[in-house]
Amino acid sequence: MAKRDFYEILGVGKSASADEIKKAYRKMALQFHPDKNPGNKEAEEKFKEAAEAYEVLSDQQKKAKYDQFGHAGVGGAGGGAHHMNMDDIFSQFGDIFGESVFGDFFGGRGGGGGRGQRTRGIRGSNIRIKVKLTLKEIAEGARKTIKVKKYVVCDVCSGSGAKDASSVSTCKTCNGAGVVRRVQNTILGQMATTQTCPTCHGSGQQVTASCNKCHGDGRVYGEDTINIDIPAGVNDGIELSMNGKGNAGEKGGPNGDLLISIEEVKDNDLKREGNHILYDLYISFADAALGTKVEVPTIDGKVRVTIPEGTQSGHIMRLKGKGLPSLNSYGKGDQIIEVHIWVPRKLSSEERKVLEKLQASKNFIPDINETRKEKGFFDKMKDMF
Repeated sequence: MAKRDFYEILGVGKSASADEIKKAYRKMALQFHPDKNPGNKEAEEKFKEAAEAYEVLSDQQKKAKYDQFGHAGVGGAGGGAHHMNMDDIFSQFGDIFGESVFGDFFGGRGGGGGRGQRTRGIRGSNIRIKVKLTLKEIAEGARKTIKVKKYVVCDVCSGSGAKDASSVSTCKTCNGAGVVRRVQNTILGQMATTQTCPTCHGSGQQVTASCNKCHGDGRVYGEDTINIDIPAGVNDGIELSMNGKGNAGEKGGPNGDLLISIEEVKDNDLKREGNHILYDLYISFADAALGTKVEVPTIDGKVRVTIPEGTQSGHIMRLKGKGLPSLNSYGKGDQIIEVHIWVPRKLSSEERKVLEKLQASKNFIPDINETRKEKGFFDKMKDMF
């Protein structure tokens, strides 16, 4: 099932400001919050869907990629916010509701205490990798299975960093809230600010005895096997992302992202120009004059094309639909074939005598007007591509 448009999910236009996007997400999150809709799976999915849309549209870089490439630019390689659990959503986006909105309306979730505090642990860093694709893989889309060296969640403590359940106690700095409140006197009066607890990093808990494997970090350095689904039609240099596939966070914090840079492997015969494929075909003088049939390579394999009698050097031929698909849109480019006449550098005495006879023939004297007419036609054909 195709993903819905992120702007449609939040009910805003592409020209919406950051503040309008934030307000739209806030409205949806309050409407479909799990505590307000207990046991309602549909509401929970809409809550996650809104979080996924906001995660992208609230980030200027991700938003720009989404505007240009659609879902492929921000999650087309797999992932999406549906991989996030409720704690991840609350920890990443709970701060847009202010300190007390979730606490007042939904029994303390999001403002501090219980699951969903402002920040849970320390977020893992992003990882950047490069994936090479051939023209055929770009044309058809590809699934790549790669092994990535990175930080993974500790399998002994499940990311808590604690030796066992008895080694976890309520944080004394924030009393389990995950945040601390500070009041400062200013010329405008007293101003209150809320910050993530520096002791427990927002978890609301303290570890009294660390896990023997990760030593309290909640993660260990290891290896992860990741399947990457790359959509057809990607461009060289485009960066796709897989949310949550980067380094594991510290002490139960959310994972970073995996950023995938696409590198196009140069083909020996074919050249890419946008969604079109270009090929230089070299034929002999005799084949150009008499006409012939030749095989030319395409992304899908070799095809036979007819060279008409009297073909001129620079002649353009088009194989419709033999190019690359457009990313996130319908239709494919074409394969453009430019014919070049190959002139031999050395001739035998017999070949020279034959050509000397032809040289005197009127048929072999260029017609300047005809040549100009042909050149103008070919230039217009090239401009089309």
